[in-house]
Amino acid sequence: MIDGIPVIDAVIHAYNMSESNFANRFAKPLCDLVYHSVTGTARPGYAPTASQFYRDWSIEETVNQVFVESDTDLAVYHVLPIYSFKDGLCSLDKAIEAQQRWPDRVITYCGVDPLAGPAAMDELERQVELLNPVGLKLYPNSWLGSEIRGWKMDDPEIAFPLFERAQKLGVKVVAVHKALPLGPVEMEHYRMDDIDRACMAFPDLNFEVVHGGMAFLEETAWQLARFPNVYVNLEITCALIATRPAAFLHAMAAMIGPGGQAAIDRIVWGTGAMAFHPQPLLESFVREFSFPEELIAGTGLPQIDVAAKRKILFENYARMSGVDLNARLEKVKGDEFDRAKAQGLAKPFSTVREVGHA
Repeated sequence: MIDGIPVIDAVIHAYNMSESNFANRFAKPLCDLVYHSVTGTARPGYAPTASQFYRDWSIEETVNQVFVESDTDLAVYHVLPIYSFKDGLCSLDKAIEAQQRWPDRVITYCGVDPLAGPAAMDELERQVELLNPVGLKLYPNSWLGSEIRGWKMDDPEIAFPLFERAQKLGVKVVAVHKALPLGPVEMEHYRMDDIDRACMAFPDLNFEVVHGGMAFLEETAWQLARFPNVYVNLEITCALIATRPAAFLHAMAAMIGPGGQAAIDRIVWGTGAMAFHPQPLLESFVREFSFPEELIAGTGLPQIDVAAKRKILFENYARMSGVDLNARLEKVKGDEFDRAKAQGLAKPFSTVREVGHA
């Protein structure tokens, strides 16, 4: 909780970027891309060293960073299907461990590669049985094989059967990585247009656009204005706020413009910790960010006031997912993380194995 506002981080990671986990030639460039994006936006004292980053993070280290080194209360761990890594980069095993050890603190999403064919359906059912996840995490590219391939959210043969099966299995949210191309790949699969027909075909599913605001701002804004089952996850977009606040302001103003208050109601907070340290982003958003009054006067934008921040940091995720977050907050009072930070937040990277930071 920060300044009286509870916080759920809608996407956290426990990356395995050790070389032994590389499955093909695409793994190392992807690691480098992520690492340089992290160090390029981090505040001094909050950038991991290469030795801290390029290794196998345990789920315990990740949750310690999130719950002991920051004011975050609850978090969502995504199983990742990036199979240029043997375990997908963020493994199912770590999700299982998180759910077993901290069932009230950590919510889980399963993750599959739709281009795996019938095996994707089998894997979806297996992960749902193991996790009972709230959401399904997808990427618009597949790293299986010798070439990177892409697919689209409105594909009636690849995507729609997967969505239908997920819905029947009780999954509430389909989260898809968009707007941020993972290396030298075709941009078309990271565009927003294909989400439209998915929203229309599956009105009872909520579609969570991860990295919304990093590109295609107008398209994202009009989706928020047109489709009540589109939500935007601010992972990486919110990383701009600590060192490039004008860029974050531009993204938020553009996304909220057409939909106004209704758009604010469908933006959720996500940092991508452990990659991006969550605390400076939270502090900047809660204590420093607002729309300038002249911008509001000239555009009619609603202000990002305390009520709006509470929605983005907590309430909107509850609505999107159907999870009773307030009940979870009650259950975690006095737990190991509460006790650990009773005397204040731990220093950045002090809870990880390789202490020391750039």
